[in-house]
Amino acid sequence: MTAALADRKQVAAAGRHVFAVTSAASVGASLHTGDVIFQTSRSSQSIAIQHATGSVWSHMGMIVLREGRPYVLEAAKTVRYTPLADWIARGEHGHFTVKRLRDADKRLTSAAIERIGHEAQIFLGRSYDTTFEWSDDRLYCSELVWKIYHRALGIDIGQLQRIRDFNLTDPSVVAVMKQRYVGAVPLDGTVISPAAMYASPLLETVVER
Repeated sequence: MTAALADRKQVAAAGRHVFAVTSAASVGASLHTGDVIFQTSRSSQSIAIQHATGSVWSHMGMIVLREGRPYVLEAAKTVRYTPLADWIARGEHGHFTVKRLRDADKRLTSAAIERIGHEAQIFLGRSYDTTFEWSDDRLYCSELVWKIYHRALGIDIGQLQRIRDFNLTDPSVVAVMKQRYVGAVPLDGTVISPAAMYASPLLETVVER
């Protein structure tokens, strides 16, 4: 990488961060623990996820307020809490959408929030699941949020699917699958996608940026 290219990337990253900080500040006060946030990731697998699911949403997490500040509980390299501004900066053009349970005022009581926190604590630190298995040993982004809601509140956000249900013939998807799987792909494996959770009728949009 040339020095000029490195400088341009550094400037671009700084610009994304400034934009993200401003964006996070503008919406932070309106967010609640339990809100679900979606973005188009700039990760190496993002295009494959978009093509496989037919949706622009390739990454997601759950908003958690910690000492009054918004964080995103996400499965990235590990399951962790990421400051909202940092999370926004990683997305394509800083765009994101936040959704909330339609009956959140009734469902997300203080006791419910405590149960969500308990389930989140169980998963913290676990590695990202690159093969999208339905296991608690490793987790991917939508799996983490789905399981927390399912186990803490008995709410299933989004329709579970099988790997075979997705578009597996797209070249970008084929390339990722060849990298990730040794031997046969478990086509009947259970999965939940960001697209399925985004489309859930249990959620309503509260923020779009």
